[in-house]
Amino acid sequence: MVYRSKQIIGRFLLAACTVSLGISGLSAQTAPSKSSESNPSRVDIFTGFSYFGAHGQLKPAGISYSSINVGAIGSGAYYFSKYFGLEANFVAHPDGKNDGLYTSSAGPIFRAPMEGFTVFAHGLVGGGKLGGPNSEGPVLYHNPYKWGPALTVGGGMDYDLPFFDNRFSLRLFEADYRYIHEDYGPYTAPSFAGQVGGRTNLSGVDLSTGIVTHFGHIIPPPPVTYSCAVAPATVYPGDPITVTGTALELNPKKTATYNWSADGGKISGTTSTANIDTKDIAPGTYTVKGHVSEGVKPGQMADCTASYTVKQFDPPTVSCSANPSTLNPGDSSTITATGVSPQNRPLTYSYSASSGSVSGTGSTGTLSTVGAAPGTITVTCNVVDDKGQTASSTTSVTLAAPPPPPAPTTSNLCSINFERDAKRPARVDNEAKACLDDISLNLQRSSDAKLAVVGNADSKEKEVKEVKKGRKAKVVKNLAADRAVNTKDYLVTEKGIDASRVSVYTGSQDAKTVTTTLIPAGATLDSASLTPVDESAVKAQPRKALPAKKHSKKK
Repeated sequence: MVYRSKQIIGRFLLAACTVSLGISGLSAQTAPSKSSESNPSRVDIFTGFSYFGAHGQLKPAGISYSSINVGAIGSGAYYFSKYFGLEANFVAHPDGKNDGLYTSSAGPIFRAPMEGFTVFAHGLVGGGKLGGPNSEGPVLYHNPYKWGPALTVGGGMDYDLPFFDNRFSLRLFEADYRYIHEDYGPYTAPSFAGQVGGRTNLSGVDLSTGIVTHFGHIIPPPPVTYSCAVAPATVYPGDPITVTGTALELNPKKTATYNWSADGGKISGTTSTANIDTKDIAPGTYTVKGHVSEGVKPGQMADCTASYTVKQFDPPTVSCSANPSTLNPGDSSTITATGVSPQNRPLTYSYSASSGSVSGTGSTGTLSTVGAAPGTITVTCNVVDDKGQTASSTTSVTLAAPPPPPAPTTSNLCSINFERDAKRPARVDNEAKACLDDISLNLQRSSDAKLAVVGNADSKEKEVKEVKKGRKAKVVKNLAADRAVNTKDYLVTEKGIDASRVSVYTGSQDAKTVTTTLIPAGATLDSASLTPVDESAVKAQPRKALPAKKHSKKK
């Protein structure tokens, strides 16, 4: 039995070394993930094949137990840290040659994770259910299965398979020293089909190999994180906003759910992207909130927030111009207003002027200067958008002063001739009335005009003798002054012309005439060659007719 056990153990170790070398070559070609080293599993479940090399006898009968080639092993280990945990182990070796063994035990397990490999050791305490040994000769005897204490100490090595995210490992070998004590009761001599009794201290090497399945990790998966961003972050009312959420550490095997809410505008979306409608919200700053979840456990959900601003529409601007910008009174000018809304809002135009009037409601108007005084006219162009925001601009139009009226000038009227009455050379006769009547009409039509009457005398006119105080004296008469005074007197006394409107002069013409000049208001008489008449020294001569001639009677 001892030789056979050594042979089986040798074969098992040879197979384990061969597998180890083959896996080492495979690991050189396919580098496994380092997750088992940096974050080893929380729970390991091992199932596999087991060989038990029994060494012991039933005392005092001295019957040896046989090694059991066929067996199964299963264990589960829960690790509290990267290196330490508790393990429960169950091994079944039924139907041995003359015996059978079942063990169930638990105890601490220690491991050392490395890159691609894990080395472990454990010490377990439990119970062993041992049956036999059975007879091999003509005498049939056996001991039934019975539980007794069992101890297990050993260790092994696992290789992380580079598949399925290192979910599985190949247990290259597990080598345990197992000890079982059984007490079958009082010993009796072997008899036909009888129970022998006695005690057994059974020990041996338990060799096993198989597959280890890993669950969970010592370090829990990082919690889900969620961030969200809005684009654009600043808009005008009515502009759309897109919200994009970015979740990290999601489990690709699970389906995440997304929820959105916003305190301004209407938001829609059930994925990592949502849209915000801002057309019905007032200007201001608002917040959007996002939530992602792939489960109900902590770390499987996260929230994010982002802010966005809805701006007031920018006010419009307007420029104003006039063409032409210089006008004569009564002319018109075209006013052009150029309004701009930064957000292309509809605009309404209006106009006003400091003088004159502007008509028009579109982008052009017409300035009328009728009734406006000369000078600068300020025209204001106004624009308002559909949100009530306004803008104004001004332009200037110069209204030229009308040309000054021509300066009033004097005009010569008709002249009076005094050659017909030789005896009264200064008298205004009836022939002169037509001229004087015409002068009177001119003065009446121009109520603010004045008249200059200029008397002239012929240098050949004789001296006129007058009697003064009973004496005869030669007196030189100023016929030019007399003629001027007599003409004025006619206009004043017979035509009712205000005397203050008529000025009398003597002129330098060598003629028996009176010339008249109409002087409108504002006009100036050129009197350089005229001599004013002292009217206090010249008496007007009445226009009465000459007395009839007396005829002498012949004696």
